[in-house]
Amino acid sequence: MLDVLGLEPDDERVYRALLGRPSSTSGTLSDLLSLTRAQADNALSRLVTWGLVTGSADDRFTAAPPAMALGALISQRRDGLRAAEHALVTLAEEHRAATTASGIGDLIEVVTGVDAIRHRYLQVQQAARTQIRTFITAPFVALPPDENTAEPVALGRGVSFRAVLDRSVLEEPGIIHDAIDSLRNGVQLRVADQLPMKLMLADTELGLVPLATTPDGEPGAVLLHRSGLLDAMDTLFETVWRTSHPLALTADEEAEPTVEQEAEGPTALDRRILALLLAGATDLTAATQLGLSPRTMHRRLRRLMDMAGVRTRMQLGGHAVRHGWVETPPTRRT
Repeated sequence: MLDVLGLEPDDERVYRALLGRPSSTSGTLSDLLSLTRAQADNALSRLVTWGLVTGSADDRFTAAPPAMALGALISQRRDGLRAAEHALVTLAEEHRAATTASGIGDLIEVVTGVDAIRHRYLQVQQAARTQIRTFITAPFVALPPDENTAEPVALGRGVSFRAVLDRSVLEEPGIIHDAIDSLRNGVQLRVADQLPMKLMLADTELGLVPLATTPDGEPGAVLLHRSGLLDAMDTLFETVWRTSHPLALTADEEAEPTVEQEAEGPTALDRRILALLLAGATDLTAATQLGLSPRTMHRRLRRLMDMAGVRTRMQLGGHAVRHGWVETPPTRRT
């Protein structure tokens, strides 16, 4: 647990032992913890250096109170991290100044091969400080959504995620489950009729654009550093984002609704159905993704139309938006 502060496993074991056995000798600790005398001596030496343990003239050791000793060590680490953050800002500015005067070859990096693209895909997310924006299209060549281990880590440190899915992605197996997990974690998702490319942007500093396969069959990508081309990708994303449809899916699981529930309004499953259909999914795609039979899908849609008092799917969609059954779509700009 204390390894994040720089302590070795033996150091933590010795410190914990001393908390319950003050004034212990190195020999006592080595016997108690099944350590060699040298291992115990080394751990005690490090703990004394860090102020976590004090020694007496007769070679007996006592643990310093955790609130005082560990609190001071945590404060030192926190100060060090703040200093590192300031250094990062300075280095980023130096890098930006250097790349401004660089040639085109320094602003665009060609990446070839699945492993290399996957590595860069994770690195770009790890480099983000405020936001990640992505276009997601099928097929998933380098890294399927459920294997993106960098996303939850970045979300945990406060990075915001916005993703636009190509409508065809809704047909990918398991994508709804992945989408619900992402939405639960704070990712904002929208769906576009058709995306022009795959894309990932980290802040306004980096962009990764996967390309078609090379003549020898390997997939390729370009990594863009801050430049006019990256600014164009930024503008493209924001334009597509504004004109895409929000994907609002709940994570609630439910049994077949009772008569009383049906009379109250749409259930969580009904809202999922409406969200997928308004995002452009076909009846078959929505039914498959939600584990419903076509017959059940038709029955639920018929009930929703009766509840809304409408006769067509288009009227049902309008009613659902006006009455808050689904998230309101954005106003399209012309």
